Amino acid sequence: MSGSPLQTRLSLVAEGTRFRIVERLREGECSVGDLVDHLDLDQPQVSRHLKILHDANLVAVRREGQRRIYSLKPNPFRELSEWFDTFGRVWEERMDALDEYLQDTNDEQGGDK
Repeated sequence: MSGSPLQTRLSLVAEGTRFRIVERLREGECSVGDLVDHLDLDQPQVSRHLKILHDANLVAVRREGQRRIYSLKPNPFRELSEWFDTFGRVWEERMDALDEYLQDTNDEQGGDK
């Protein structure tokens, strides 16, 4: 997959099954079996998506006996969050400017009626 690391992460997480896996892992770590039950998918299918997320450095895995326990890695998601936050700031500034414009227009027309 080409593009920036941010673009790659967005693309990987945007896929439906992987999005659902990430949503579940936001609640806390869990095993492949837990994800299979939660997502109602076959184990090989879940494992394939977990491998993709792991290879992209989005999830961590540790062994607990025979089980593999998965969790989200915080840094990649922090970077995504910071990127999305920039849009929030832009829209907040625009809404503040619109509010100021509407207030000025209202004041010019005689205030509250």
